[in-house]
Amino acid sequence: MIDGPYLWLTVLGVLGTGLVAGVFCGFSTFVMRGLAALPPAQGVAAMNAINVTAVMPAFMVVFVGSAVLCAVLGVVTFVLWPDDGKVELLVGSVLYLFGSFGVTMVANVPRNEALLRLDPGTPEAAAYWPSYVREWTMWNHVRTVASAGAAVAYVLALT
Repeated sequence: MIDGPYLWLTVLGVLGTGLVAGVFCGFSTFVMRGLAALPPAQGVAAMNAINVTAVMPAFMVVFVGSAVLCAVLGVVTFVLWPDDGKVELLVGSVLYLFGSFGVTMVANVPRNEALLRLDPGTPEAAAYWPSYVREWTMWNHVRTVASAGAAVAYVLALT
């Protein structure tokens, strides 16, 4: 059984990755559908406002903090190679770091930056909006599953 500081790091890993999974799940299941139902200019403006707000400390502490925590858990697990939970801890760390944080950096953020460069009322924004919603949401599904999978892996490491 995992114990001591390692136990608390793992519990925090469960909480952080689970919270991020919940945020991403909300976006995948209803936020993006609601934005897609708006006229393109309104959807683009609303998503741009959300993307600006998302980088505020309240979310970034959980999102980036979980990435740091997952990296620490992965490194400590790899170095110490404990008898209990090593596979689950490594799987959880890889899922979050690559499937959630990594996908965010290579798939979602570039789309957000491209959308932010467009004036919401232009024909270019209206043309980009449907593909943005489709592709961003698809990658968000990946982030949701990866974050939830990381949380489950960390829970399994505790059992």
